[in-house]
Amino acid sequence: MAKVNKKSPDEMSFLDHLEELRWHLIRSTIAVVLIGSVAFLAKSFIFDTVIFGPSKMSFPTYKLFCDIATYLGFDSAFCADKLPFSIQSRQMSAQFSMHIWTSIWAGFILGFPYILYELWKFISPGLYEKERRHSKGFILIASLLFFMGVLFGYYVVAPLSINFLGSYQVSAEILNEFDIDSYIGTVRSAVIACGILFELPIIIFFLTKVGLITPEIMKKYRKIALVIVLILSAVITPPDVASQIIVAVPVLILYQISIYISGYVLKKDARKEQKGLKKT
Repeated sequence: MAKVNKKSPDEMSFLDHLEELRWHLIRSTIAVVLIGSVAFLAKSFIFDTVIFGPSKMSFPTYKLFCDIATYLGFDSAFCADKLPFSIQSRQMSAQFSMHIWTSIWAGFILGFPYILYELWKFISPGLYEKERRHSKGFILIASLLFFMGVLFGYYVVAPLSINFLGSYQVSAEILNEFDIDSYIGTVRSAVIACGILFELPIIIFFLTKVGLITPEIMKKYRKIALVIVLILSAVITPPDVASQIIVAVPVLILYQISIYISGYVLKKDARKEQKGLKKT
């Protein structure tokens, strides 16, 4: 493979940037495939322990909510012996294809820090030296937020959704027998959606940097944001108030933190401008 001579960002044409992006995407894809291959070989742990963990009443979340309900003197569905549904595979290739796609998604989740690293390598040459220096913690912070969201989705949103939807019946004549695609899709959606949702502070940081967001705008539209968060909570959780609040509260906290981050960025930029004016 021929080595491409490095050019400065100012010298690179649009096609050069596309070529550079292509190699970053290729390396990210290779990382996802390699990690996904390891996940593919660890089939028993990935499926029996991780994926199907929330389908068993021994899952830590159910035990926690059952203990809380018992302490408060309430009856709770979280104290049941077994969830009233079964998981089936109705197509010949369903299990094999789900094995492959689940491994790829596992590769994406576990390889997220490296994907961010490749993204940063593509973006950073276009930044000033000071901007690169002050953004050194980007990969670490963004990765931590993503994994916090993933854990929140896995231990809170996914079990709440599975417990409610798996127990819900419009008639005793109907048995809940879910296809494997439907079950894993529910777990995957909860995990990925929460992982991305927890990146809100990072997104606000960059939107503030480019001048699209200010603390005033975020405060002005706080009520609209609250409604949007509640709608999102209703979409990714069972339609009961308790579950929606459990999901909405962390997101609203992240929104408030993002307001402070936006204000901090603007104040820091204002101080830099004042120092620049004094020097001139």
